[in-house]
Amino acid sequence: MKITRIDLGTLRVPLRTPFKTAVRTVEAVETVVVSIGTDTGHTGFGEAPATAAITGETCGSIVAAVAGVIAPRLVGGEIDAFNALLQRVDGALAGNSSAKAAVEIALFDLFAQRHGAPLYRILGGGLPTLSTDITISVGPVDAMVADALSAIDRGYVALKIKLGLDPGTDLDRVRALHDAIGGRARLRLDANQGWSPKQAVRTMLGLEASGIQPELLEQPVPADDLEGLKFVTTRIATPVMADESVFGPRALLELIRLRAADIVNIKLMKSGGLSNALRMADIAALHGMPCMIGCMLESRISVTAAAHLAAAKSQAIHYVDLDGPALCAENPVEGGADFDGPTITLTDAPGLGITAVAGLQTVGL
Repeated sequence: MKITRIDLGTLRVPLRTPFKTAVRTVEAVETVVVSIGTDTGHTGFGEAPATAAITGETCGSIVAAVAGVIAPRLVGGEIDAFNALLQRVDGALAGNSSAKAAVEIALFDLFAQRHGAPLYRILGGGLPTLSTDITISVGPVDAMVADALSAIDRGYVALKIKLGLDPGTDLDRVRALHDAIGGRARLRLDANQGWSPKQAVRTMLGLEASGIQPELLEQPVPADDLEGLKFVTTRIATPVMADESVFGPRALLELIRLRAADIVNIKLMKSGGLSNALRMADIAALHGMPCMIGCMLESRISVTAAAHLAAAKSQAIHYVDLDGPALCAENPVEGGADFDGPTITLTDAPGLGITAVAGLQTVGL
């Protein structure tokens, strides 16, 4: 199976409601879709969303990285030389983690198709069914409570609550949600770097003293403040999860060395794709650190890949935050995992099982 072409297209998928965090407000998924064709007629799919506020990448930079630097290194390559292809992607240029992830996902898709099995089995097997949480965007208290109750009515038992605008108001938000939910769902708090270390400790101690025990607190402080993250972790009872502080395996090792967090959130767009995400899951497992598998605002393509990883690495990945497709108002992807409320089901189709993507705006290489 030889790579004969690499095609790029941009895709815009509107969200059901605006996605609001302490870092950004988004109204649609904007992503670059990569399709890699072969001489056997097989096609592998990958994608990379534009998340300039997190990875520094835009649709334009992703297209430039793939078309101008990565693709020329891959065309003509054999899928059977899989590790060599992955090394070409990783060594093509510095940074650009989402662009690399998109290409890697498509290569893993093809590798699994080459062997006639769904990707999660190629990665080691596991159960094909997962349960994800869903995000409750930051906003007025009444609106957040209404969104949370609606999610519970749709079967969600874990809610990821976006915070980080103001510690005092955030306290009111969590207390109102806790009272309204009445123990029917677990609360995962995500401050998206919005608090200082002292604000985070003060806020969480206030919640804990009032009898509210969230399941976890995600990235309370700025990404580059590992000492601040450790300050919070050592002073509150709620487990602390690192997200933007950890992009790849080396950063994870430093996090573990400092004991700066209890949990790590693995995202394909941060790690540069599945190969580093697999390494991170293994490193975390060796050190007894549980992981979350997360996503940016992505379509079914890359979220399906993340779900396959979570199924294969369930000994390390204890938390699932793959709600991107559930937040979209429509689904342009044919095939892939089945998303039914909180339940994600992987199919037996080879690779990712994706056969087509509608609405693509072709980008010339």
